[in-house]
Amino acid sequence: MMNRYAPPPRSAVRAARIARLFSPILIAALVLPLSGCGGGGGGKGKPAKREVRLNQPPKPPPAVPPRVDVPVDQGLRDLAWQELSLAKASSNPIIRAHALEGMKDSVGANASEALTSGLSDDAAVVRFSATMAIGELKSTSAKKQVLALVDDVDASVRVGSRFALHRFGDVSRSHDLEITAKDPQEVTRGNTALALGLIGEPSAANILIPMLADPSPAVRLQVAEALWRLGREDGLERLVSYSVSGHADEQMIAILALAAPRDRRVLGHVTGNLVSDYEEVALVSARAAGMLGSDAGYGVAMKGFKSKDPRQRMLAALAFGAIGRTDAQDELAQLLKDPDHDVRIAAATSLLMMR
Repeated sequence: MMNRYAPPPRSAVRAARIARLFSPILIAALVLPLSGCGGGGGGKGKPAKREVRLNQPPKPPPAVPPRVDVPVDQGLRDLAWQELSLAKASSNPIIRAHALEGMKDSVGANASEALTSGLSDDAAVVRFSATMAIGELKSTSAKKQVLALVDDVDASVRVGSRFALHRFGDVSRSHDLEITAKDPQEVTRGNTALALGLIGEPSAANILIPMLADPSPAVRLQVAEALWRLGREDGLERLVSYSVSGHADEQMIAILALAAPRDRRVLGHVTGNLVSDYEEVALVSARAAGMLGSDAGYGVAMKGFKSKDPRQRMLAALAFGAIGRTDAQDELAQLLKDPDHDVRIAAATSLLMMR
């Protein structure tokens, strides 16, 4: 989310964009440029350039090859786990947080020991990621460590600890989220909205609806996602609007948010973006379609796998994982050796997701 008070260096902006697309959890202490705030990939607040097409029929997405079910390679899975374990030990906190997210998404409760160790990490972004992951998995064995974070120096970690405790059945501090929803810092408000959506209780909408008037476009987008996770049509309508925004960053986040509840009613809208002029929007749409049980974006992912842009290779790897076709193992094996750490983590996560 965007911090109005101290614009970060370009490297932080890039890290935020990658993190938010890597996982819906990783927004703490990061900057996400959105409409009017630098989204779209064109720099200086301008959207990336589109190719103008007048009076031309829409281009078809890349063809999807026939599915070939092949056995999951246990050796590749072992290498993938090694990659995530190495990333978890990185000196870079964003890489460590990505590794925890990958472990949570791919092996779930089997990563509880690694996730619990993240609660004591020096970096707030890692502690936040760990609290949210442990809460999602309801890893009650970590309750003592989570309780130690309720007064953490970082506001987002405090939000994450309350989310985890609520998921454990301890609602004694859940009302604190009503306060953090009005916090002066955008990142705290955004992470509060995230937590409220993941809690999954309809009553959370009572806090979220007033947040639709938040001055931050990033927070409003997060609120829309949270409302849609709660099954509310007003959240759906807002996400559809964001998904056709003139800013590519908004489009990508909204498309992933549309798919998050796994409601197949949005599949047609998602697959319509497979032909986007923005390569990254198309790749995110391929991943979202996979989340909805469709391999319509497999050809898009194959194209992204060959890209010279590491961000596109990362998005392709994540799309392969969401689609779940085991015949993508050869491509993921190559991405597991990629020179870019985010690509390797994405490939490792996707390999471990295959069953």
